[in-house]
Formats: sequence, structure tokens, C-alpha cells
Amino acid sequence: MTGAPGLARPAGSLAEAMRWEERVQHGAHPVVLPFLRRVAARGPVVRVPGIGVVVSDAALAREVLLDAATFTKTGPGSPADLWTPVLGPAVLLNMEGADHARLRGRLAGLFTPRAVAELTGPVLAAEGAALTRALVARETVDLVAMAGRVAGSVICRMTGLPATDDGVRAAFRDAQEIVGMVRLHRRRLTGAQVRRARAVLGRLTAHAAIAYREGDEATVPGRMRGLGLSEREALGAVGAFVLTGTETLVSFVPRLAALLADTGWDVRLAASDDPLLAGRVVGEALRITAPTPAMLRSVEAPGRIGDVAVRPGDRVVVATLLCCRAAGPFDPDTPPPAAVRQLWFGAGPHFCLGMPLATVQITAVLDALVAAVRERGPLRVVDREVARRVLIPAYASLRVACA
Repeated sequence: MTGAPGLARPAGSLAEAMRWEERVQHGAHPVVLPFLRRVAARGPVVRVPGIGVVVSDAALAREVLLDAATFTKTGPGSPADLWTPVLGPAVLLNMEGADHARLRGRLAGLFTPRAVAELTGPVLAAEGAALTRALVARETVDLVAMAGRVAGSVICRMTGLPATDDGVRAAFRDAQEIVGMVRLHRRRLTGAQVRRARAVLGRLTAHAAIAYREGDEATVPGRMRGLGLSEREALGAVGAFVLTGTETLVSFVPRLAALLADTGWDVRLAASDDPLLAGRVVGEALRITAPTPAMLRSVEAPGRIGDVAVRPGDRVVVATLLCCRAAGPFDPDTPPPAAVRQLWFGAGPHFCLGMPLATVQITAVLDALVAAVRERGPLRVVDREVARRVLIPAYASLRVACA
């Protein structure tokens, strides 16, 4: 195997990997993150004036997310305050109860293994093969740019946009612009931001409306029509999936690669014949990076979170990052506590419907990286730049090569 001697590289530095993750987190939220840590030091559940009830314990966070009757996504301070003015009233992330269950049930058909493969297959096959070829040829690749191309291509498939190079870049920029308006401390968008977000989203969904009306099941909006969604529901769902999935993928893929290179786990994966190891590595990287650093709920009925009483109208901030990080540093050999598992995707009726779509994209990139490491040798980070003041912590660039 070409480059096989490189697989003898000793394990990298876990401390260095965690330092870089800390820089990524701090770059995104230089004020909010230290503040949340100070709050968490006071206890697992703390009421903070002007912010809400902050939960930093995984078991209590899971209880909140599972109790949709008490803690909702539709009240004051919830995600509905942010997204309903932009996306409309029926897009899963701002719904509860029977209406939420009905719409989620209809959309579930889009996320079967077959549907996900049809949506992403051509994009992922081409990008994965190109990534492996480039690394085997000792080229340097910016994984942030690569992940952006994948995300933009999937946006084009979701919205019915033609997947030209210009179209992919424009779709990705549009999605980033809307997500970039949100801040963890902000309860709602300003009027100007709502108008801008609607205009940008209108560009993204204009083709989706055409695809829906034509009923072409080769497109996602056409499939939504076939599943019984109204045009308003379909366009709202397309917008929600574009906005909630784009930044997560582009944030996580480069951070996963950095963790692998910094710790030597790229070599362990390349040398292993354990079919389950890659899944454990991805899950552990998701725990460490926590692509959804916080989740919001609104209190619907009187109740308690741990020792803290809550009342209707209270805002609950589930500090997902702190809940996940409390289980220790990156260690794929050690299963996380049950309360932490997949907490970054939520829990209960709002568990991330798009998880299969995210997983298949992540797996495709990881497979391409591991294939290059097997062929050419260990992955190394040539240079990297942390993204500043963004909603989802990320690298602005992460250039890698094989040694």
C-alpha cells in the first residue's frame, strides 16, 4: 500500500486538539461562552435575569427536551420567536402537538435510506472521489470550501435550483447570510433583519415553488407534494432544512478532520478493520463539537427543572455544549454517558429529522479522508483560521494534506 509506512505515526496530541476546539468555540462566542461557563459553575440549573433558566446538566437537559407539554418551541423566547416571521407558522421547528406530529410524519418519507441516497448520492460520490484524489496527489485541500460545495449542492437539490458552480456558491452564501443574523443572546430578529431574511429566502425557494407546482418527484419539493404537503408547508420545510442543516455540516466536517489529524485517530481509522469504529469516532466528535451549542424552549406550564421552579413564559436555555463537554475530552474508546448520547441532535418529538441526511454526508467525507490516509499516509493540518462571531462555531478555513 503506497504510503503505508506513514501509518506508524504515533498518536497526536489530545491536549492540542482540545485547545484548538476551545479556540473555535471562543472565536464564535467570545462573550457568551465564558458567561455560560460562569453560570454553569453556580449549578446545573440557574435562573439568569434577562437570559432565562440555563440548564448545563445532560440528564436534566434531556428531561426538558422530552417534556414537550411543559417546555415548547412555540412560546416566548422559543425558536418560534426567531423563525416564524421568516419561515411561516408551520415548519416543524416552531410547531408542537398533533400538527407537528402530522407534518413530521409526512416528511419522514424524505429521510429514508433510499431517499437520502437519491438526494445526495451523485454529489457525495463526486466530491468524495475528488477529495481522495487530491490528497493522494499530495495536494492541499481546504475542507471548509469543500464542505461548502457539498452543502450548496444539497441546497440546490432541496430547492430545485440548477446545480451549476455559480448556483451552488450563491445558494450557500444565501443560507449563510440568514443564519448569520442569529445570536445566542437575541430572542428575535429585528424588523429589518426579517425583511432581509425573507428576501434572501425568497430567492432560495422561488425554484422550489416551481418544482412543487410541476410535481416533479425528481426534486424534493415535488416529492413533498407527492407526500401530501401543501405548497406553504413544502416551501416552509425546504427553508427550514436549508437553514438548520447548512451551517452544521460546514462547521462539523472540518472540525472532525482537525480532531482526527491532531489526535492521530485518522491513522487508527485507516489501520482498523472494525466496521463500527468510524461511527463511534463521528459520534464522539459530534459530542465534542456540539454543532448545536444551545437549544431554546419556552415554559408552557408550571414545573421544575431540578431544584428550580419554572413558570409559564420563562425561557429555557439548554447549554448543549456544556452538557456534552462535561463528559470529558475526545475519547472514542469510551462510550459517553447515556444522558449525553446524541443530545446534540435533540431528544423527544423534536429529535433532528434530518439526522440521516447529515450522517450520510459526514460519512462520505470521512470515508474519503480515510481512503487517502491509507493510500498516502497521515493527515496533517497545513494551516487553519478560526471563524469569528458566527452562530455555529467553525473554522473559516482548514487546509489539510497527507504527509
